[in-house]
Parts: sequence; C-alpha cells; structure tokens
Amino acid sequence: MGIFQSDGELNSVVDFKESGFVFAPFDSKEDAFLIRPDEVIISNFQRNGQVVASNFNETTEGKEAHIKLVETGIKEIIKGNLQKVVLSRVIEVPYSKHPEEIFTSLLNNYDNAFCYLFYHPKVGMWCGATPETLLQVKEQQLKTMSLAATLPISNAEKPIWGSKEIEEQQMVSDYIQKRLANKMDSLEVGKAETIKAGKLWHLKSEITGHLSNKTDLREILEALHPTPAVCGIPVEAAKNFITKNENYKRTFYTGFLGELNLGTQTETSLYVNLRCMELKEKKAAIFVGGGITLASNPDREWVETQNKSRTMLNIL
Repeated sequence: MGIFQSDGELNSVVDFKESGFVFAPFDSKEDAFLIRPDEVIISNFQRNGQVVASNFNETTEGKEAHIKLVETGIKEIIKGNLQKVVLSRVIEVPYSKHPEEIFTSLLNNYDNAFCYLFYHPKVGMWCGATPETLLQVKEQQLKTMSLAATLPISNAEKPIWGSKEIEEQQMVSDYIQKRLANKMDSLEVGKAETIKAGKLWHLKSEITGHLSNKTDLREILEALHPTPAVCGIPVEAAKNFITKNENYKRTFYTGFLGELNLGTQTETSLYVNLRCMELKEKKAAIFVGGGITLASNPDREWVETQNKSRTMLNIL
C-alpha cells in the first residue's frame, strides 16, 4: 500500500481520530506526524527471491562506549532504581543505493516483517523492517504482542532460551497486561513462543482482547507507548535514564508508525519502529539496541546490537 499527500504541509496528530499514515517519535510528549491520504494505491508485490548476503565488515567502533553504557544501566538496576532498561546506539555508514532499491530489498528479504519507506520534506526519510506490532484494532477487537529477547539464527534448530531472555519477555507481557486490564472488556495473553525475524530469533506472546466502549484509541496508545520492550521498567524512570545517558536523541527510533483509521471499517495497524534507519544525504543512520536486566552481560549485549545491525547493513 502507498499513501501519498499532495502537498508539503506538516500535519500533527491531535487525538488519533484522524485518518492517514502516522509517524510518531519515541518521546510521546513530542508531536506525532500524519501523512494525509490524498491518494492511496494498493498493489501486490512479487518477491524475486533475491536474498542479500552478509558482505560487510563488522567493526568495534563504539564498543567501549556501549559497554560502559550497559554497565551504567546494570548499576541502576542493582540500586533498585530500574528493573529493566533498553539501551541503544546509532551506526552511521555511507550508502549509494536509491531509496526505492533499498525498500525493494527490504520487501524481498523480510517478508515476515512490516517493511516501510517514509518521507516528508520537513521530517526526513526513514525505512525499516520491524518485527513488532504495537497494536491492531478492528471493530473494537485489539491485537498486540509482547516481543523481547534476541538470539542469532545459527542453524535450523530453535534456540534454547536462558533465564535472562525468558525473564525479559515476561516483564513485557506482565506490563502490557497491567496497563490494558482496566481498558478492556476482555484480555488474553498467550504463551511465549519462539519466532523468526530475518536472521534473528525472538520470544513473542500474542495478546488479544475486546476494547471497552468507553476506551478510545488514544488511551490505548498512551497506555502502551513506549513499551518496556523499547524503554524499560518502570517506564518513566527508564525513559529518563535513556535521555540522560544514551548521548544521542532517538527521534523516531522506537517510536511507532502505520495505518491510522484507514479502510471501510476504519482499521488501525501500528508498528514499533525497530530495525530501522534514517536515510540522510550519502549516509544512513542505523539504530540498534537491547534490553538490559540484572542478568545482562555487557559484552553479550554488544554482540546483540551487532546481530541486530545486520538487518539494515545487509540491505545497504
């Protein structure tokens, strides 16, 4: 689906009753923007089977700073100020491909992710292949997910998860259940299952329910965003720690995006902005991170960001 606006006006979302394509930042206090659906094109995409191979050289640039950041996060957890915090870094690399070619490569390589290419002259150009649904709403029926934990795919067998990964994913499930409980007529959290996203394994629980008639979409978004999967627990304390310690501004990384109140039945499908990059002039800024708990190992957390970076680096 292509959603196009006929002018360069920058529209901000007011109450999430608008219609179009929403692009929202990590910081929920900042404006979410909307591409007005002046023209909507729906077409089929035929994958050509061209899967990209890993052909980039991994570097250790930024390793010392990221390990130090993770160590600082673990210290806050030991003090009891946090249970979990998601810490990230940005990688800047040159690129020469046309954005359309990059987007086509994403579609060819990540058929089980939500792939997108976003552009507004006053916001910039972003693209990604996110494995995480923030929410889907249709006729008061809500679907969301608890997604956390990451391991690389090294063979055909599913991974054996450690206590750190299981605990991290359960934290997200418990948080979502608590936040949504009083806004739903019914809510069900499925058991954690191993899923494949590109060349990575994750743990995911499906969460479904029926919205209360007195609950609107804005309330649900305020309850869910940012989730512990991209921020931490407690959310506000984790958010403050991230703002003070990451040494860069996330902007739209770990925000959310997607179709808002589109279709004949006003469906909404929103996704967390993960496995993404901002396409600047001649350089791409790639964003990667991981959930830090008491059981985290700083060196392994560095490796996890390396594994996650491959999604975008391979495409470039």
